[in-house]
Amino acid sequence: MAVMERVTVVGAGAIGSALTRRLLAGGHEVVVWNRTAGRLTGLVDAGARPAPTVGDAVSSSPLTLLAVKDYGAVRDCLSQVGPQPSGRTIVAMCTGTPAEARQAAEQVARLGADYLDAGNQASPEAVGAGLATVLYSGSRSAYERHLPTLEQVSATRFVGAAPDAAAVWDLALFGVWYDAQLGLLRALDTVRAAGIDVAEFAKGAATQLGHVVAAVDGTLAEVRQGSYPPGPADLTEHLMVIRHLVELRTGRPLGDGGLPEVAARLDALIADGRGGEGLTATVG
Repeated sequence: MAVMERVTVVGAGAIGSALTRRLLAGGHEVVVWNRTAGRLTGLVDAGARPAPTVGDAVSSSPLTLLAVKDYGAVRDCLSQVGPQPSGRTIVAMCTGTPAEARQAAEQVARLGADYLDAGNQASPEAVGAGLATVLYSGSRSAYERHLPTLEQVSATRFVGAAPDAAAVWDLALFGVWYDAQLGLLRALDTVRAAGIDVAEFAKGAATQLGHVVAAVDGTLAEVRQGSYPPGPADLTEHLMVIRHLVELRTGRPLGDGGLPEVAARLDALIADGRGGEGLTATVG
């Protein structure tokens, strides 16, 4: 019978609790620590072993999952941890900026441990059911060493050796959702203010969003190849529409979505003789 790796989980919030219960169900011995010790009661009753300090918790296991609210909490926890024996791995499981991920990696390196950054966009329920996919970056050797354990928690994807790769990927994916959702909300707010039937308008909005999704592969190819055909419109035509949108959105509660900056970029490209290219040229 295989010996299951002991794992430390720091944090007893929704994600930390889901991780702990998932690991316990998989046969792991789990050491837990939380700033408010009273929140550990249910996890201890389920079989987890509490540690008196975060330093003791990290030292107890070859793998530590810092399931805390942000990188500020990560830094605070790590500041209470002493140097670690070779082979220890510390994983930061929170959403934040790439700069914060790099700072955490440097802090872990000073402790003598390996660092993994983890990006998780799934709900605690998905984590607890093993239905999440967690992105990892940092030490490839640490990732591979602990992969059997990490895979018990969720599907995994290693996205790069740079410690901030998972943070970039994670935030960029959130950005796709926010840009799409806020764009839809801006449109609904605008047509509602004009007295237009928002239900009827939403049907057309769904079609427009579908066009974006359907074009993902083509857009990717243009970005990778550095070739920007005009498609349905070139940059001069896009600029005209974007200027109209800026005017339409002026004074609305969700703002203009950064379109003045886009218009400035289009102006610069057109002045550089690239007005016949397509919208993807804005990132080229």
